[in-house]
Amino acid sequence: MNFASDNAWGAHPAVLKALSDCNEGAVGSYGADPVTARAEAAIRDLLDAPQAVVRFVATGTAANALACSQLSPGWGRVYCHETAHIHCDECSATEFYSQGAKLVPIAGAAGRIAPEALRTALRAGDTGKLNDGRNALVSITNATEWGTIYGPAEVAAIARVAHEAGVPLHMDGARFANAVAALGCQAADLVTRAGVDALCLGGTKNGALAAEAVVFLDPAHARDFDYRRQRSGHVWSKQRFLAAQMLALLTDGLWLKLAGHANRLASHLGQGVVRAGGSLTVPVEANEVFVRLPAEAHARAVAHGAIYHRWQDGPCEPGAPVAVRLVTSWATRDEDVDRFLDLIG
Repeated sequence: MNFASDNAWGAHPAVLKALSDCNEGAVGSYGADPVTARAEAAIRDLLDAPQAVVRFVATGTAANALACSQLSPGWGRVYCHETAHIHCDECSATEFYSQGAKLVPIAGAAGRIAPEALRTALRAGDTGKLNDGRNALVSITNATEWGTIYGPAEVAAIARVAHEAGVPLHMDGARFANAVAALGCQAADLVTRAGVDALCLGGTKNGALAAEAVVFLDPAHARDFDYRRQRSGHVWSKQRFLAAQMLALLTDGLWLKLAGHANRLASHLGQGVVRAGGSLTVPVEANEVFVRLPAEAHARAVAHGAIYHRWQDGPCEPGAPVAVRLVTSWATRDEDVDRFLDLIG
């Protein structure tokens, strides 16, 4: 009963087979190999973006930090939600790789930025004063850190505000598969057709061993990115082992099947918690479940080996409901969800 994170689980067998398959023989290094070429083409097809520049890295932090620093100079202002991973969980990586960009957090319900709040923040930052730096980038996360989702129209509205202000839009897609699976739309609807300029397409949380893709929809935005990635130490000599993982996930829609499984179990968890007397902190839209468990139910679950994170937003009085986060993955078992719900029921 491990609901701590979708990072806690291993790689899907198809990914491991792809790694084994591409281990045979010798090919070109540093991405000059047929596996990388096929994986890049698969992502361009997925996003209906034939001109897109696709590059692979091994971690989500590297993907976000390199993409954001590519789009923002050191004197830039990067606007994001106040709970965004780039702001709260990546140890100032964006600031480090950009050599000083300032992250500007924006409040918003359930992990999402409202277009008007973004417009207000961008106008406030557009002072024209040398001391203030300049607006450089907007970053959103889909699915968000609260497990909620921006639909195509919502992404497009954010993109319009960003572009009206003269700045590009970056999407942290560590759980992009969960968003697409939940919405039932095409991936391009959330990216290319919605006006996103750069996407960090996650694989690690969805069945990969370690694989993320940085995608620039306009090749002009990727100018000299290869130097940035190389200088940061994120170019693998045996690049095919990154690309093979992503290619395996995208083959025959596996990435969406895995995300759909995680989403389904998250929905089941959320409904079960409510039936057991708990409450949802935010609606369950992807594979993260934020709930308040009755204190007794929380104690029983932990005593019987359930693993998850407390997500307290304030002091917890004795006997008060306990705020927690439950995360399901491609490998979460139905029986573990059922056992957890039996324990808290």
